This record gives sequence, C-alpha cells and structure tokens, in this order.
Amino acid sequence: MLPEIFQMPGFGIGITTYGLLQAITFIVTLWVAVRLAAADGLSKIKVLYLGICLCPVFLLGAKLLMILAERQQYEGRVSVVSFDLLHSVGAYYGGFVAAVGISPLLTRALKLPWGQMVDVCAPAIALGGVPARLGCFAGGCCWGKPTDSWIGVHFTEKANQATGVPINVPLVPIQVIDACVYLLIFALLLWVRKRRTFTGQVFIAFMILYSVARFFTEFWRDDPRGQVLGLSTSQFISAMLFPLALAFYYKRATFRFPLQHMGTA
Repeated sequence: MLPEIFQMPGFGIGITTYGLLQAITFIVTLWVAVRLAAADGLSKIKVLYLGICLCPVFLLGAKLLMILAERQQYEGRVSVVSFDLLHSVGAYYGGFVAAVGISPLLTRALKLPWGQMVDVCAPAIALGGVPARLGCFAGGCCWGKPTDSWIGVHFTEKANQATGVPINVPLVPIQVIDACVYLLIFALLLWVRKRRTFTGQVFIAFMILYSVARFFTEFWRDDPRGQVLGLSTSQFISAMLFPLALAFYYKRATFRFPLQHMGTA
C-alpha cells in the first residue's frame, strides 16, 4: 500500500496518505451536508458552523472509545497529548455517539431543526466513510483476517512499522470492502430521502443499515480491538443500536411526525 505520499527534504516530515484522506473525509462530509441542507431550505452558513463544531466532538469521542476498547494497550503509556494517541482518528462509534449526543444543543444554539439536520447529515456521514476507509487501507490500519482468496493483499514493511499490520500473509482488504459498503449505504439513503414520509427517517435508516453492515463486516477484521461478550466493541454496539433504531423507526412511522416544510436554496 502507500502509507506515505512524500517527505519534505531536510525536515523529516512526511505527508501520509491516511492523514490526507482523513482530511478529505471531513471536507466531503461537510460539502454533502451543506448541499443537502440547502436543498431543504436550511442556512448553508449555519450548517457549515454546525459541521465545524461537530468535527472535534467526533474526534474526541472516537479517541475516548479507542482508549476504552484497547485500554490494556494504552494503559500507563498514553497521555492526552501523546503522538501515539493523536495520530489515529479513533473508533468510529465513539465519535458517532458523541456527535449525536451533543448535536441537539448545537442545533438549538444555531436555531436549526434537529430532525431535519440529522436527516441531512446521515448521507454526508455515509459518503465521508469512503475516503476514510481508503485512508485506512493506504495506511495499513484496521486490517482484515488472513486469506487464501485471490482478493488477499500484502501490506508494506513501512505500514507494519506504523500500525503492526502483518506483512507475511495475504489479508482480506476489509477496508476497501467497508468503503464499498459506505458507498452503497449512501446510495440507499438518497433513495430513502426522496421517499421519506416523516422527519428523522433518513437518519434512522442510516443507523439500521450501518449497524447491520458493521456487525457482519467485523467478522473479516483482524486488528487488535476490545472484546465484549465474545464480540468486538463495534459488533456489540451494533447489536444494541439495531433494535434501538427499529424501535425509533416504528415510533416515528406510527405517530407520523410530519415532514417540516422543505424549501430550496
């Protein structure tokens, strides 16, 4: 793979593919959210402010869950300012929960309708996951299990030094598979968006689709991570999120929370 694009001569500082693609992830997510919000008649500037505020919240939540899930690995040697902690985005679900948890306060402060905003953000998050996972593939993190299949890939020694990914066996390219799953979820959410009948439908659809997809793709992942009742941390959260999302969908659909006025901008 390509963990580093180039190094600045004389400085020893390199531009990593992982870092570049993670930056592209946030740009893509904000761009899609602003475009969809404008189509619903929401303020582009307010949505941009919301996204900028949620980015550090997401990162903090992702890093906190990463530490909790792999506490044995980090215990006693990682501080809040260590490079070992800061160079990784973290655990996705931690960022997702943190961002969703703080979003009602931010949308209220910006005078944005929370239900419409989460419907706007869901497709944006899904598409943003594509470059994020490709970044993982380029950097060698979040690797898959060994395989004898033709799809197996070998990582470079440089990737091994950075992340510990095995280089002596072909591995399932789960990062690329995840990227394709994100792209499919994005397409399905756009389909749901055009046919939505109540506020929050797109966001709930995202939780259902993502929790199911993440639960099963985790079986092909082989990087070190926490275990809860024999499941990976992400599988355990997915198993809890799926019935919760179904309950929310049933409640919202049954009581028919009407769509708010959708304009154009």
